[in-house]
Amino acid sequence: MATSSVSAVLDGIASSSTAFNNNEAGSREALIEHSRALAAVLEIPSEFIQRTFWAEPAQSAIIRLAVDVEIFQLLQEAGNAGLTPDALAQKAGVDVILLSRLARHLVAMNLFAFHDGAFHGTRLSNDLAVENFQHTISFCYDASRPSFNTFPKYFEKTKYKSPTLGGTDAGKADWHEFYPVTERMLASFDSSLSDVLLVDVGGGRGHDVATFAAHYTSRPGRIILQDREPVIAGVVANGAELPFEAQTHNSFTPQPIKGARTYFLHSILHDWSDDDGDKILENLVPALGKGYSRENPTLAATNMDMMMLAHFAVRERMEAAWRNILVKA
Repeated sequence: MATSSVSAVLDGIASSSTAFNNNEAGSREALIEHSRALAAVLEIPSEFIQRTFWAEPAQSAIIRLAVDVEIFQLLQEAGNAGLTPDALAQKAGVDVILLSRLARHLVAMNLFAFHDGAFHGTRLSNDLAVENFQHTISFCYDASRPSFNTFPKYFEKTKYKSPTLGGTDAGKADWHEFYPVTERMLASFDSSLSDVLLVDVGGGRGHDVATFAAHYTSRPGRIILQDREPVIAGVVANGAELPFEAQTHNSFTPQPIKGARTYFLHSILHDWSDDDGDKILENLVPALGKGYSRENPTLAATNMDMMMLAHFAVRERMEAAWRNILVKA
């Protein structure tokens, strides 16, 4: 290891430590980053492998188990007295030998403490005993960790390409296969108002407009994909010829394309609050006409609503809520 690298990190720690003692903003985060950098310049490969593939996966699994048997709360309630292995095992309903092995690993990882023959909570473990964090741990372990575990095989299968929307639309008809495009878009297209047929607002990498363009090869007018700058930069980066134009646009700013025949918003408004939805639509009002709504919910809609509730504590809007937003806009 380079002594100069270690010295540089130690200098950073010293500087951040002084700032931390002076209660300077950002100093705590800087200390954490410097401590990670110090480990990175000191660790040897075998230590890195042990930490990354043994210690940390074991820690997350034990923490998930600890949530189920309420070990965080038990140690928090015990306070400075702590709990002996026997006492903690009895309260948690876990075999004492197993509990001791699991808890000792969390001691080694500095999440719990052990002294005077008892396990003790730490500042961090006591903070994690709060119900919201306990639920977060369960979600991250039960939902996020399995997803990460599939990365190698999944991206090998996709030839290491960046994913685009597919899982939610797999097996479904594209919107233009059931929407009366010819009658409502093509037949009424008026080039004197605008030479733009379709604007896909917040359309990501263009999966919707690409399939539309491929299906309607003899269409009149231009097709424009709009999204944020980083997304559009990724779309045009490879220099491939596109069947549509890509334009940088923030949905919360005035719509630059005026009088287009159709403005398409696929699963965009449901990501935002009512107030933000109002702002997005206010930028489209001059070009929007009346549409139609479905009265009874579909299973797909209620499924999505339940998923949004379970994972993000938000909701899919019902018809009345959509009408309220449209009226405000």
